[in-house]
Amino acid sequence: MMRFLKQFLADFFAKRKQEKYVTRLQHFSPPTNLYSNNYPDKVCFKHIGLIGDIIYSIPCMLALANGKKIELFLDITQESMYPKGFRHYNENKILTAKSVEFIRPLILCNPAFSVCDIFTGQAIDYDLNEFRRYPFDYRMGHICRWYFLAFGVNYDLGKPWLQVDADTSYKDDIIIARSFRYRAPVISYGFLKNAGNISFIGLADEYEDMKKTIPGLKHIVVQDALQLARAIAGCRFFIGNQSFPFAVAEALKVKRVLEVCYQTPNVIVEGANGYDFCFQPQFEKIVNHLIDNR
Repeated sequence: MMRFLKQFLADFFAKRKQEKYVTRLQHFSPPTNLYSNNYPDKVCFKHIGLIGDIIYSIPCMLALANGKKIELFLDITQESMYPKGFRHYNENKILTAKSVEFIRPLILCNPAFSVCDIFTGQAIDYDLNEFRRYPFDYRMGHICRWYFLAFGVNYDLGKPWLQVDADTSYKDDIIIARSFRYRAPVISYGFLKNAGNISFIGLADEYEDMKKTIPGLKHIVVQDALQLARAIAGCRFFIGNQSFPFAVAEALKVKRVLEVCYQTPNVIVEGANGYDFCFQPQFEKIVNHLIDNR
């Protein structure tokens, strides 16, 4: 009887959810400009961030540009979208001028981009923020593909979409990045304390928190996102949760291990050299495999 009741309730709520979604679609006018021919030799985009989302939007930009040069303009006026209690460091803004300065060198080192600057009213072809007006459940799915669904394009996400020169001074280091957001519960990195050279790339308070678990942990301090990307590209392998450094590792397709947040599994590992985990035994198995098969 209990099993029947559970199934009945599950079916009932699934039907209600579908009806609500269909109703929203019936009163929804898609806002996206799907075609643009404003310029013969370039395509201009606007984005509000977050900086990880900017990295995940690059495949969509490449597909829409179709070989033309890309100009990217970043809006620093938008208020933070994180819920109360989430740590964020941008003065309650999604992006700041400092954020733009941080990410610009990484964007411009890729030949498809000719401009990465603050949005001040420039004429644009595509507003990448429009995907947020669609009735997606943003906790689920794949961030890259939210853009594909909104703009009607595709890109091979198994291939790199960022290129940097690797910093080989980190070739013997396992690099970790772990933000306070999007952590999987009951996960410990303590087994890594005897794994050799372990370095952390991220903010000072994140580093100090991880150093409690891995006392010998080194801190890689970078001035901009390009330095961060070059370190990740040159390391032995990378471990991160759903934060900006993992977005870079995914874009580069380096050896990478993703700590998946079960509440918001919207970052997907695709292509060679990629692993993900939610549970401790699988985490340790993956890392030990990468250590043993250098």
